[in-house]
Amino acid sequence: MSKEWQSGEDGEIRFPLPFRVYDGTGKGKRRPLVLYFSGNAFGAAPPRLGDAPAAAAMAEAGALVVEADFGGPTRNLFPGALEKAFEALKHLFAKRKRFANLHSPVLVAGDEAGGNLAASLALKARDAMPGELAGQVLLSPMLDPRMVTMSFRTADAIGLQQRWSDGWDHYLAQASDGQHPYAAPCLCSRLMGAAPALVVTSDDDPLRDEALDYAARLQSSGVSVKTRILPDHLGWTGLYHGRDGEWHSQISTEFSQFLQELPH
Repeated sequence: MSKEWQSGEDGEIRFPLPFRVYDGTGKGKRRPLVLYFSGNAFGAAPPRLGDAPAAAAMAEAGALVVEADFGGPTRNLFPGALEKAFEALKHLFAKRKRFANLHSPVLVAGDEAGGNLAASLALKARDAMPGELAGQVLLSPMLDPRMVTMSFRTADAIGLQQRWSDGWDHYLAQASDGQHPYAAPCLCSRLMGAAPALVVTSDDDPLRDEALDYAARLQSSGVSVKTRILPDHLGWTGLYHGRDGEWHSQISTEFSQFLQELPH
């Protein structure tokens, strides 16, 4: 299903970031096109090996998923990483016929630190290209540099507290960046007009509280939001290490239903 990492140039495609494509069985005039960012705590942890199982799950639901590596060219620093990601998003809109179809809805998605980037992109797209982005899929997004929620207290139990702390320190090169709504979406006071969101977390997820709080704030701002809390026996937290699990089919189903509910 997935191709190897490709450089920015591939025939007609001159993509701003290294990318790979997850091409499932979806067809049709409105086949969704997803720009996906895997989590890796903003480059403070060793890179993941192999495929991104959540991206594969979305491809199985009928989307064409383009996973972009926002690490190497930008050193995973704000605001450079976000600017490059936005270039990639604009490129997908301009070349969507090459990737999928001229009528394909375009979404952003990501997990962990990649979920932060997807949420930030949804806000930037709202401001710079209003009404264009069809949706955002936030999988246990890493949104709050304060790291003080009740659920976050369990992060050390699964060996992620230091990784996430180091990740924030790396991504926010300047302390003042932590107050920027594009860097820490959970602190954004203006969420109205953002693209419809699917937010997924789990009962045993240390990032659960910040994900649910952001989902609630989006909803209270008039954004259409679908929230899913997976039971802990599905092994959702393996996502942070790039491990697949029983949650795979659940994500495929939830994503498929989310697509069906998007306005046409």
